[in-house]
Amino acid sequence: MPVNEPHFSEVALTPSAAGEARVILAVDPGSAKCGVAVVRSDGVVLFRAIMTVDSLVEEARALVARFRPLALLVGGGTGSGTLLRALEAARLPVPVRRVDEAHTSEAARARFVAENPARGWQRLLPRSLRTPWCPYDDYVAIILAERYWNAEAGGLP
Repeated sequence: MPVNEPHFSEVALTPSAAGEARVILAVDPGSAKCGVAVVRSDGVVLFRAIMTVDSLVEEARALVARFRPLALLVGGGTGSGTLLRALEAARLPVPVRRVDEAHTSEAARARFVAENPARGWQRLLPRSLRTPWCPYDDYVAIILAERYWNAEAGGLP
């Protein structure tokens, strides 16, 4: 599905809340679009978006400056090699780490369907058979960040 315009969602923060929070910037790379999320260690999603691959490096630079994450996580799936090289060439002031993204798409799809009420005739279907009506790559990025925080806390990924 081509991306015409990125969609964004963020939580309003006071400057002190943004400065004190421990955050991770996570990216779910794809061939045409990427899901991006900034997630605090307590699980609060501060920013999420779906954007084109071409705009990601500049957007990442702006998000790093704004939120000062501990690291930038990049899912190791489609498009990750090219994106990792581009991010490393950008010399961002934050470590860039490739992370396993096994089964994140399935988990993101299930979360999207659970959090977004069905539309039209899909209301008649059980959740497991519903199809998301828009890209949900940002949900994948959120799950990547949650796995990071869970692993840091000693939990299972």
